[in-house]
Formats: sequence, C-alpha cells, structure tokens
Amino acid sequence: MIDYEGRRFRPAEDDARDRVAHYHQDGDLLWGEFAGGRARRGTLVGTCAPDGRLDFAYCMVLEDGEVISGRCRSTPEFRPDGGIDLREEWERFGRHAGRGVSRLTEIREGR
Repeated sequence: MIDYEGRRFRPAEDDARDRVAHYHQDGDLLWGEFAGGRARRGTLVGTCAPDGRLDFAYCMVLEDGEVISGRCRSTPEFRPDGGIDLREEWERFGRHAGRGVSRLTEIREGR
C-alpha cells in the first residue's frame, strides 16, 4: 500500500497549479485539504486500496461562495523520480453536475 501521509499534490494543468492538496492517511483511511485556484477551501475523505487507488468524496467552496461536492477515484502512476501522479476520474453533483478526468502531480520539494 502507498503511504499518502504528508504528500502534497497540485493539478498538472498550468491554469490551476497554485492549488495544493495535502493528504493524510491512517491505515486505509485517507483525508485531506486543498486550496488555491478558484477553490477557497476544500476537503476530502475516503479510502486507499492496497494497490494505492483512492476512492473519496470531496467538498469545496469556490471564490464566489458556491459550494461544490462530488466523488473521485484516483489511480496512482509512478514517476522515475519516485513521485506519484494521480489520474482522477471525478463526478460533481448538483448545479455543477458533470464528469471528467484530471491529473495531479506530487510536489517533491523537501522529500
């Protein structure tokens, strides 16, 4: 199992690279917080499978005050430098309903 405790990730897309997510883990329990880009604040909670795949729900408040929630399945991909990229298949609920795929890349400074 991958240990996500203390790992930080940012979107791979250039237009959102100032958003940073900080992950925590205890056994198979995963949680985290993120901010930056259009997100004033966000949280996530879910589980980590033995192969490192993450399943979680998330909620965030955007800069305009809109509240967004959804769920995500992240699949790890290992980089040559020892870092992890996450392929995220996400779904949003409510007024902003939608589905998509995005990528996060691990921030390796200080590791």
